Amino acid sequence: MRRSALALASALLAAALLFTLGGAHAAVPAAGAAAPAFSLADQSGKARSLAEFRGKWLVLYFYPKDDTPGCTEEACNFRDDIFALEKMGAQVVGVSLDDSASHAQFAKKYSLPFPLLADTSGAVTRSYGALTEGSRYARRYTFLIDPAGMVAKVYTSVETSRHSVEVIEDLKRLSKR
Repeated sequence: MRRSALALASALLAAALLFTLGGAHAAVPAAGAAAPAFSLADQSGKARSLAEFRGKWLVLYFYPKDDTPGCTEEACNFRDDIFALEKMGAQVVGVSLDDSASHAQFAKKYSLPFPLLADTSGAVTRSYGALTEGSRYARRYTFLIDPAGMVAKVYTSVETSRHSVEVIEDLKRLSKR
């Protein structure tokens, strides 16, 4: 009996350690689920939270790394389409595991007019199921969150060259409901 209790305790400790180190990740929130809350610093160090965007559509996109080809293309397309998105009542927010200083350089270099949030611990990225296991990068996932804070659409297969257009098309369709 004593050995089985030790074995169970050992297995539980190993599972907890694996989860803590990022070996386990949360499921991707499905459309219709409440968006996981967050509070992270943006490129200027200002704390930004999910609650701040209540009452408007939120395009919350996760990306692997600042100033890399795919991430730059995606960010610049959101930048180029920002007026159309804002006209529909949407705010764009990017999230990666890079720090605020890296985000500030990236935003300045490409004149990005939206917040880039620094999830240096990976906790928020993990809560959205977007943390790549075994590395320090986010998966390229986007969540379209409605004005009530509910996930309206999930994108887990993103083509950076046309993603902002896809979001705009879906936003037009979803906001008519």
